[in-house]
Amino acid sequence: MPAVPDQKRILERLAAAGLRPTRQRIGLSSLLFGSGHRHVTAEHLHGEALACGLRVSLATVYNALHQMTGAGMLREVVVEAGRFYFDTNTSAHHHFFHEESGLLTDVPGRAIHLEALLPPPPPGTRVKLVDVVIRLEKLPDEGQAVLQC
Repeated sequence: MPAVPDQKRILERLAAAGLRPTRQRIGLSSLLFGSGHRHVTAEHLHGEALACGLRVSLATVYNALHQMTGAGMLREVVVEAGRFYFDTNTSAHHHFFHEESGLLTDVPGRAIHLEALLPPPPPGTRVKLVDVVIRLEKLPDEGQAVLQC
């Protein structure tokens, strides 16, 4: 039976990254890449997988995400120590992090110009990537008093 177009695209993507197309990788890739760019945690993706009937352990999800990141299929975004997301958009761009909701959203790559602010790199090196995470908080309602300490 021939693969459906989406599954064929997933298989091609895994092969291009040098990853063996295991049942778990195919299923997780379908969830990750099936509906445009997104940001996920391993726990969130694990919950989605279980809800879709893909029996996979959280450790396997972590392993697959790290393997896909190492192969260039995903980008890891660290928002604070021990809290990170996997981004399906691997192009150069930055992020807004909504602290209250935990939502991570893209800032277009050309919206922030850092070239003039960066110090020159040490001899024999070059800047590979600059990650900017802009932390957001919700403004208090106008009628709500703000406690000043």
